[in-house]
Amino acid sequence: MNFTNSTVYQIYPKSFYDSNGDGIGDLNGITMKLDYIKELGADMIWITPFFCSPQKDNGYDISDYLNIEPMYGTMTDFEEMVRKADSLGIGIMLDMVFNHTSTEHQWFKKALSGDKKYIDYYIFRDSSPDTPPTNWQSKFGGSAWEYVPELKKWYLHLFDKTQADLYWENPKVREELKNVLRFWKGKGVKGFRFDVINLVSKPQKFENDYIGDGRRFYTDGPKIHEFLKELHRDGGLDDVVTVGEMSSTSLENCIGYTNPKEKELNMSFSFHHLKVDYFNGDKWKLQPTDYRKLKDILESWQTKMAENNGWNALFWCNHDQPRTVSRFGDTKEFHKESAKMLATLMYLMRGTPYIYQGEELGLENAGFKNISQYRDVESLNYFEILKSQGISEQDALYIISQRSRDNGRTPMQWTNGENAGFSSVTPWIGLSENSKGICAENEIKDENSVFNYFKKLIALRKTNKVISDGDIDFFYSDREDLFCYKRSLDGKQIVVICNMTKNEVHADFTKYLKGMDMILCNYNDCNCQNNEILRPYEAAVYEK
Repeated sequence: MNFTNSTVYQIYPKSFYDSNGDGIGDLNGITMKLDYIKELGADMIWITPFFCSPQKDNGYDISDYLNIEPMYGTMTDFEEMVRKADSLGIGIMLDMVFNHTSTEHQWFKKALSGDKKYIDYYIFRDSSPDTPPTNWQSKFGGSAWEYVPELKKWYLHLFDKTQADLYWENPKVREELKNVLRFWKGKGVKGFRFDVINLVSKPQKFENDYIGDGRRFYTDGPKIHEFLKELHRDGGLDDVVTVGEMSSTSLENCIGYTNPKEKELNMSFSFHHLKVDYFNGDKWKLQPTDYRKLKDILESWQTKMAENNGWNALFWCNHDQPRTVSRFGDTKEFHKESAKMLATLMYLMRGTPYIYQGEELGLENAGFKNISQYRDVESLNYFEILKSQGISEQDALYIISQRSRDNGRTPMQWTNGENAGFSSVTPWIGLSENSKGICAENEIKDENSVFNYFKKLIALRKTNKVISDGDIDFFYSDREDLFCYKRSLDGKQIVVICNMTKNEVHADFTKYLKGMDMILCNYNDCNCQNNEILRPYEAAVYEK
């Protein structure tokens, strides 16, 4: 599969479609909706983990990499899904969580029993029962270490205490993980997304972090490029699509991860552009979006990755992020316009688009009113942490409503019927209270819907090689209200102009649009003859 002109659609199976009436989405539900993916035009689906798991972190705590959690179905269901996807020309990408396993995994259970072979599969360290080996903090809150009285040792968990970090320095661990890749490739899988993969190389010496939470010691660690090269070479990754989720990474490392000559990964996810509304980098402290910073990050990553033959995964949303139209758009006056503008801005740049389920409908944040409506372990932990910091319950709940990962995990809205057509019974998590009336059934029929605009964008990428392979140059970089760029290849050009605000914007586009024809606009009337005025959240695409 040529990943440069492909589009990937991310599915969070628990919330996609419930085929058997238990309130939980499943593999058969995905199979039943593959025609919808085909209609949209996506070439591959990335499915978040459906492997055996106690579900402490909704499947990112895996207890068996080679078997399927029964609530999602069976291996036969998976094989049928692959067959149907193949028949439609849709590839399957699986989510590999290789930084850690569940503490319910047999490897960890054997470690707890004192089996030295499996103790060496994890990062155990000696320290007194009341003093962790370091002061590192878990990304879910609290210490990153948990004490095991039976072993008189602490184990590292960068995430929840039920997610024990694997010891990648042990070659036996790396071989186990390669076997996982070989197994799923044998089942017809065409791609792998590697969860927080740049965290797997830990330092040999563990020390306290007196200026941070510890991440500077293990992010893009000392052997990460060596490990990825080995995984690519021995895991048989030459003929599949690979993408790495890179936590708190650097541009320089992502160039190394994705430059084809390095043979590590095809592309990388980075998250710097999604921290522009964090106060001092703290996810749980709100501030208005810094659009100047957003522009600078997107432009610099695009430019420098292009100059060094790196490749970006283009995205606004995923299962860990709030809904983009709620975050960077205007859901009250310009819902459709801002949803379409954000898609235009992102998905015609250089890289591979990743569209998250419901984004193509313009789904909004959950709008939950009570903490009991939330299911995410991180959100529930931080609700208590925020209150312990003296923040009122009302204010803590508001912060959670803006930041919770559950914003992207509410059920997919298929119809205007009961439970939005997701399930015949009450879903495992409530529907988005802000997204009432939005559904796939209606949008497919509406020529001017967000869905049909996404279809046009995806089709543009397929039919215009300049978008997949062309150079990118930005203009009006000094303006905070505009995001504009030109794609060029072999004499052909496409120009993208976006107004990122809810205000009318004035600018002179004459020299950029000379001799060009408009091929797409996010306003229904598409009356873009006046090159000096852009309406609120207007996006227009021109070609020559």
